[in-house]
Amino acid sequence: MGSTTTPTAEPRSEVDDLSEDDVYEMLSNRRRRFVIHALKRAEEPVDVSELSTHVTAWERGVDPDAVKYEDRRNVYSTLQRIHLPKLEEKNVVRVDEEANLVEPTPTLDDLDVYIEVLRGREIPWSLYYFGLAVLAGLVLVGVSVGAPGLAAIDGTTAAVFVVTAFTVSALLHYHYGERARLGNLEEPPELRGRRK
Repeated sequence: MGSTTTPTAEPRSEVDDLSEDDVYEMLSNRRRRFVIHALKRAEEPVDVSELSTHVTAWERGVDPDAVKYEDRRNVYSTLQRIHLPKLEEKNVVRVDEEANLVEPTPTLDDLDVYIEVLRGREIPWSLYYFGLAVLAGLVLVGVSVGAPGLAAIDGTTAAVFVVTAFTVSALLHYHYGERARLGNLEEPPELRGRRK
């Protein structure tokens, strides 16, 4: 099973003018997600050439120093012609064509994007929590009816088990969620764990 990417945007005040469709359209292209990731990490405007080098490196799974000119040129061209104008149209970046610089706008700064990347046999968090709730329900029912193997457990112990299971799961979910936000770590979320 290949990887599946599910974007989730949590817009705040500056992004009220962006519709949900706008956000999904921006995130529908991996190259644009890489641009957004790079710009959310940037502390100053980024040269389009440097931006295209990082995007190319992420796409090819190599270090930026190993990016070949021909590969970068193709990415540079599509960024200039397609992706940066589309992001600028949605007011998430500003492009200074004269200086060849691109910078995030407050709209992009305020856009909190979480991308859940599933690889191989991984399951989405929603399905994980559903399974955990079913398991907790079965344990509680088993304890209350005195099912074999659960008869020795009292209601308080079962409740502690359920609360602990959900608390640990929520902490893990938070940890992985922070790693899955665009701009939070060095690499985009969909590349983490991929060996270069």
